[in-house]
Amino acid sequence: MMGYLSVVVAAFAGFIIGAVYYGALSKPWMEASSIPVDEDGKPLNASDPTPYIVSFVMILLVAGMMRHTFALSGIDTVGKGLMSGLGVGAFFIAPWIFINTGYSVRPWKLAVIDSGYAILAAGAIGMVLMLF
Repeated sequence: MMGYLSVVVAAFAGFIIGAVYYGALSKPWMEASSIPVDEDGKPLNASDPTPYIVSFVMILLVAGMMRHTFALSGIDTVGKGLMSGLGVGAFFIAPWIFINTGYSVRPWKLAVIDSGYAILAAGAIGMVLMLF
């Protein structure tokens, strides 16, 4: 049971980091993403819960797979969890973001911003997973 709880708490940590990260970088991210905004500069879909729900579910999947991989790899300390999580973000997720960005003809600035989040969130997920 603790394993499931650790995955949920780790996913929540990754989600919260995203809220803070994208809150701080909202203007450059919206510009790079070409997100349509209203007269106040807020995204037109800001009240739609779907992106938030989908994001949490996807982060939950990442956290679950990271827990499984960490268990099989013998990652068993907070420090190892943090370093392994940062590695997942930097060497698995971020490269994929850059691939998708390149083929979608979107600004590289978007890939940099999104990859920064992936690295930080995966690091936090890895660290939190090892707290339980």
